[in-house]
Amino acid sequence: MNKQLLLGAEAIAQAALDAGISGVYAYPGTPSTEITQFIQQSSQARESGVRSKWSVNEKTAYEAALGMSYAGKRALVCMKHVGLNVAADAFMNSAITGVHGGLVIVVADDPSMHSSQNEQDSRVYGKFAMLPVVEPANQQETYDIVRYAFDLSEDVKLPVLLRIPTRLSHSRAVVVRKEAIPQNQLAPTQEKNKWILLPVNARKGYQSLLEKQNQLINFSEFSKFNKIVSGTGDRAVIAFGIAYNYVMEVVRTYNLDIPVLKLSQYPLPQEKIRGFTEKYKEVLIAEEGYPVYEELLKGFFGNAKFRGRLDGALPRTGELSPNVLAKALGVKTNDEQTIPSIVAPRPPMLCQGCSHRDLFDTIVQAMESHPQRHVFGDIGCYTLGALSPYNAISTCVDMGASITMAKGAADAGLHPAVAVIGDSTFTHSGITGLLDAVNDKSAVTVIISDNGTTAMTGGQDSSGSGKYYDICKGIGVDEDHIREIVPLKRNFEENVKVMKEEFEYDGVSVIISQRECVQTAVKSKKQKGK
Repeated sequence: MNKQLLLGAEAIAQAALDAGISGVYAYPGTPSTEITQFIQQSSQARESGVRSKWSVNEKTAYEAALGMSYAGKRALVCMKHVGLNVAADAFMNSAITGVHGGLVIVVADDPSMHSSQNEQDSRVYGKFAMLPVVEPANQQETYDIVRYAFDLSEDVKLPVLLRIPTRLSHSRAVVVRKEAIPQNQLAPTQEKNKWILLPVNARKGYQSLLEKQNQLINFSEFSKFNKIVSGTGDRAVIAFGIAYNYVMEVVRTYNLDIPVLKLSQYPLPQEKIRGFTEKYKEVLIAEEGYPVYEELLKGFFGNAKFRGRLDGALPRTGELSPNVLAKALGVKTNDEQTIPSIVAPRPPMLCQGCSHRDLFDTIVQAMESHPQRHVFGDIGCYTLGALSPYNAISTCVDMGASITMAKGAADAGLHPAVAVIGDSTFTHSGITGLLDAVNDKSAVTVIISDNGTTAMTGGQDSSGSGKYYDICKGIGVDEDHIREIVPLKRNFEENVKVMKEEFEYDGVSVIISQRECVQTAVKSKKQKGK
């Protein structure tokens, strides 16, 4: 089929397959998860042998993709914005090594923090690493820009960062596909010195990266993804990525005659921008996320004519929208509508029958003699244990932080120092913190809530399934203090007893709470019934 109705995430996946990738590497994270899932379910991917299993974390995913590139084949690596923090070491250094086979990193940002701890803007990383960045405006452009990004990566011998926000990743439109191309042949690079980042080689690599900057700017100057929509008057708009859609909706809805410069490929095409902006007295900068390019434009051309997030013309936080942009363009809108209570946001809650419910009931009871109840939490469904009626966890900062924060609190004298971490999060970035605790003989209790899946992002495979006892034993946790419980009401009293015992142990203890996620259990039952 040449035409398909696709999510933005699915358009990325299909384009990557059609661009001849040999592997996709990712750790699940909303709003990026559907990219890898689409490839895992694709008959095209299966028939062409595309590698598509989940990685343990974003760093391992990026490094594996870089290894596939080293071997001469094309690789896609996907993550959400906070995942790039985890992969940053490999990402930054890959700008110095460069690539061999095409390497595209897709980072799905989450403005307004629909399911994230922050709303950081991944374009900052692209600028930081001095790598080319592309940012599509709609689903068709997403498909086209992915295929272009692989070609660009091989042309300039650099990774290419593709940034996509939640609204584009999770909305559908018809996409017209182009003919698929075959995968690259295995052809490992012969330029081995550039991949060995000893200082003598790294200096040469950095110099090469600097020398490529003019070439990258030139690609942006003539990019088909950067264009001008004509208009008259003395004011204009520069719109980046998805913001272009919102701007054009306002222009068409209110019949505004305003010129628009659409930018979707960076580094900034300075001459194109200079030729555009010098004609106008005022220019609104519309970009989803941080004022990344607003700051640069004011630096290049002065503050006088540019408006945007920095001067309050647009809000500094949250997503852009047609209404927000219409106000910034001086259009009166009727958006002061009340939301009916039936559709008003409600706090999220754990599923009925969720194993975390029984685990938190147990924790609350076991902590009864410690009324301040300092329990360090982590990223996953179980973060909802912070809410009523449990109010069972005190922190949730980043992946794996529960164990290391509990260790630090124990070092400060807090007792008991308890961490709750999910099975997938434990293998993602909890193991190293547990090793720190073992090495320091810290008095911490780590509760691994093992529901057999990466539940929060839809039930993907969990890397450590069936291995948690052996992992903890291998790290050095005393076998007598690796306890396994099943969080069910009939086991409540026994589970409370186990927890109280381990809370009082003056050393590292691990409690593995094992019960299948109710959602995956229902799916498994349905599949068996077919």
